[in-house]
Amino acid sequence: MIDESARRRLVFPLDYPTLEAARQGAAQIAPAVGVLKVGLELFVKEGPAAVRIGHDLGRDVFLDLKLHDIPATVDGAVASAAALGVKFLTVHAFGGPAMIERAVRRAESEASDLTILVVTVLTSLSGDDLAALSVATSPSDQAVRLAKMAARAGATGFVCSPAELPAVREAVGTDGVIVTPGIRPSGSAANDQKRTGTPAEAIRAGATLLVVGRPIRDASDPPRAAREVLDEISAAIRGTAS
Repeated sequence: MIDESARRRLVFPLDYPTLEAARQGAAQIAPAVGVLKVGLELFVKEGPAAVRIGHDLGRDVFLDLKLHDIPATVDGAVASAAALGVKFLTVHAFGGPAMIERAVRRAESEASDLTILVVTVLTSLSGDDLAALSVATSPSDQAVRLAKMAARAGATGFVCSPAELPAVREAVGTDGVIVTPGIRPSGSAANDQKRTGTPAEAIRAGATLLVVGRPIRDASDPPRAAREVLDEISAAIRGTAS
């Protein structure tokens, strides 16, 4: 029997090359997840039809477009996303406080249940990568700095890697929604993610939602892999509650 409290925490990305492949993958995994994430590649190719996959399966939809533009443009994009009925939408922290504030206000006016998630530091970036971008702080310090800025602009949702999660949780408080990508069950390959963690580690550190993609999608038995991740999340939830 699936633990509903654990299921609601698990996000599965529809990182497939075609709409039909995404539908098939989502149908396999939907019973074990609470949220289906539509990323940039699939949305650019298929548009709103990709979002409808989640609605058809009765799951919340996370539209992961990482918007980063002038405030007026992002304002309009948030309105369009709200019209699609998505539950979560990402924007980049580097868009600045005015852009974030505009996005949050538009989400509140268009759909009370749409949460803007502010991406702090991409999980693919290391300290050396930040230095190459003229950012003279560690990924952890940078994530906390950007999360605090976003919170001052009105954001209540944040995205950070497992490595920064404890510090970001402390910075934004207990009420903030924190989404953690780069989740890899024990024994899984990191792939292009440079700052990863296990589901149990993320739950204990205060994650609200955990994004698990390739370890489930590329498994020989994806539904079983999803259930194993759920078991780890469930055990961690019980441990934090005891």
